[in-house]
Amino acid sequence: MGAVHLPVLLGEAVAALDLKADGIYLDATFGRGGHSREILKKLGPQGRLIALDRDPAAVAVGKAWSDARFQMVHAPFSDLGRAANAAGVAKVDGVLFDLGVSSPQLDEAIRGFSFRFDAPLDMRMDTSCGMTAAEWLNQAPIEEIAQVVRDYGEERFAKQVARAIAQARAIAPITTTRQLAVVVAGAVRTRERGQDPATRTFQAVRIFINRELEEIEQALPQGAALLKTGGRLVVISFHSLEDRMVKQFMRRESAGEQVPLEIPLPASALRGGCLALIGRAVKPGERESRENPRARSATLRVAERTEVPWSN
Repeated sequence: MGAVHLPVLLGEAVAALDLKADGIYLDATFGRGGHSREILKKLGPQGRLIALDRDPAAVAVGKAWSDARFQMVHAPFSDLGRAANAAGVAKVDGVLFDLGVSSPQLDEAIRGFSFRFDAPLDMRMDTSCGMTAAEWLNQAPIEEIAQVVRDYGEERFAKQVARAIAQARAIAPITTTRQLAVVVAGAVRTRERGQDPATRTFQAVRIFINRELEEIEQALPQGAALLKTGGRLVVISFHSLEDRMVKQFMRRESAGEQVPLEIPLPASALRGGCLALIGRAVKPGERESRENPRARSATLRVAERTEVPWSN
């Protein structure tokens, strides 16, 4: 199955799926197959795993696997429901999301995700379609750039960054990661200890180019709706914007009907939620965080499908 890429919270995520040997599972973010590999180890001959990824490089890895229980689909996870339907699957026993950018994407300079390398400013997870980061940055209105950097990067110098980008592109197009990092560094007056001044802007542009938050908003309900009663929804997020969306979704769908306190209804009269929260949020241990600094910001959340019909 090729080289092993060990994802964050691997053991915890796979354990949270509460795998059944003959179950059907969806890995919504295949990456380089770390989670899928572990899931397949625990499935029996009748088990089945469908994996999705919008990155052609990731899809190529999955397509090379020879396992009759496994199917690789080139699609964003917002197409989860359509992918399951095309595979002839109506309900599944578990859905796993490992959100954000993958380590291979960060480590391959040509992808343009990282300011650690001087490379074309691309940042697309699916390189077969869509606008590159360079194309957007060189034509977007300054107000739009400021809003993206502020909202998706939580950068307090967003206006200064946007102005600096506009000034730089007026002289020459910004086409490389190094150019963008230098421009941003000149606009961000202070930095967090150990953090490059370009970190928040690169995160913001990447999220915007790939519509990452919109993808999550569309995919979570699809994943929950596909679950059988007792099936698990397992989500790993890597920054506060992602985790906030996951937490709010799981809490909202586990709350059931909301009744004002002044209305005296017995508990038996209230319908429960479509999901039940399982345990508390899980963070990587000290050893994993030390050995893999990218793991430090990860949060794992788990919910289980109840018998309440899905109504969204």
